[in-house]
Amino acid sequence: MSKPNITLWSDANFFSPYVLSAYVALQEKGLPFSLKTVDLNSGEHLQPGWQGFALTRRVPLLEIDGFELSESSAIAEYLEDSFAPPTWERIYPHDLQKRARARQIQAWLRSDLMPIREERPTDVVFGGVKKGPLSDAGKVSAEKLFATAGNLLAHDMPNLFGEWCLADTDLALMLNRLVLNGDEVPERLAEYAAFQWQRASVQRYIALSAKRSG
Repeated sequence: MSKPNITLWSDANFFSPYVLSAYVALQEKGLPFSLKTVDLNSGEHLQPGWQGFALTRRVPLLEIDGFELSESSAIAEYLEDSFAPPTWERIYPHDLQKRARARQIQAWLRSDLMPIREERPTDVVFGGVKKGPLSDAGKVSAEKLFATAGNLLAHDMPNLFGEWCLADTDLALMLNRLVLNGDEVPERLAEYAAFQWQRASVQRYIALSAKRSG
């Protein structure tokens, strides 16, 4: 089987949680790919010369054999459908209901919990920055995260569905916005986030951000 020609575009600092998700999906699939960056801070992504300008002007951007796709959720689904098990590794559960639940969790993490995302940006996670106490809205959002994650992990297993899937990485990232800032997080959820953070594909991405910030 011929290998596709794949490029993944990232922010220059490798701080994007959505690039992380797409990067982990490619790594877990075992797909070789090139990595390119665009400087969001200087507005490079808003210049017509950039590859993703005609799409959403955001990262991640996947280029694969002449096809371009942005938005991490769309990228993950495209990779799972195009490079399907058993030939390629699975990034979503095989069971249809569990797969739907995983995608529900990912959509929720991308659309809710805004106070956490605003008060605990990913420079906390990837750059070691520390932020002040959460606002009242942040505390309410954190309690919602803890309650929902606690329900999802009530089976006391290290993964959401008994074996790893991409939603585990996304959920761990949201929890680690708080854990890595030193905020109080329920022990079981902090342990889950720490366990997920040790996955090889995640550690490779962390090494990229550490190298750039160092």
